Amino acid sequence: MSVLSDKWIRKMSNEQDMISPFEEKQIRGNSISYGLSSFGYDARVSDEFKIFTNVNSEIVDPKNFKSSNFVTKNTLECIIPPNSFVLARTIEKFKIPNDVLVVCLGKSTYARCGIIVNVTPLEPGWEGYVTLEFSNTTPLPAKIYANEGVAQFIFLKGNEKPEVTYADRNGKYMGQTGVTLPKV
Repeated sequence: MSVLSDKWIRKMSNEQDMISPFEEKQIRGNSISYGLSSFGYDARVSDEFKIFTNVNSEIVDPKNFKSSNFVTKNTLECIIPPNSFVLARTIEKFKIPNDVLVVCLGKSTYARCGIIVNVTPLEPGWEGYVTLEFSNTTPLPAKIYANEGVAQFIFLKGNEKPEVTYADRNGKYMGQTGVTLPKV
């Protein structure tokens, strides 16, 4: 398995719409950086956030998830309460080739503030907008900025196409468009 470079990511994004919209280079300025990097792609977070709340004293159950567990906000700056959790989605839509696995890592800017980004791997053949999970590990409120970089996606080429891709098995998160809640 090898890590794929900026040249390969650019080619696949321009020819096969692997990432859309696609930024050809790192965009910085006054933003947390996003766009193409040497061996990955820094994706942005949209302005739709689902902020977990305990106002209803619900139990978080992945087999019986209730929308009353969170509050939905569309905002350019999301405040994550102390020791809490938020769901969001990428601005970019991904279309993963059948012989590639993608791993997501949080950006160091957020990690250094105690904000952890978790995304499960993007499997071969998966496509859609990525649901992002943010944990605020601090005892203080923490801020996430919409339309700015939040996570780097690393592309790993397998030695061959798997027998069954995510698309082949009709994976439950295939084609997700918004912030997607847990499914069984």
